[in-house]
Amino acid sequence: MRMIEIITIVILFLISFGSFVVAYFQFKGKGFLFNNAYLYASKEERATMNKKPFYRQSAIVFALIGLIFLLNAVEVIVNSGWLFIIMVGLMIFIVIYAIVSSVMKWN
Repeated sequence: MRMIEIITIVILFLISFGSFVVAYFQFKGKGFLFNNAYLYASKEERATMNKKPFYRQSAIVFALIGLIFLLNAVEVIVNSGWLFIIMVGLMIFIVIYAIVSSVMKWN
């Protein structure tokens, strides 16, 4: 294994770990809320907003992003090729989930 692959694997694992940590705090409802509905809301709307569903949505997305980076790291290690298909499917699922869950929360 070349040095560039080792550095890539370490970086991917660190990003994955960071995403899982953010997901953990989002599931707990603690920390900054990484959600567009919250970010674009006025101060008055933020004060009256039920943040729990937005924390959950953000937590699920960050957990799946962490999984994608974890799979990327494993793909660099094993160099199988088929993990790439799983990652693309997972990315498509995340985009669809984020759009559908946002629309459902607004209605």
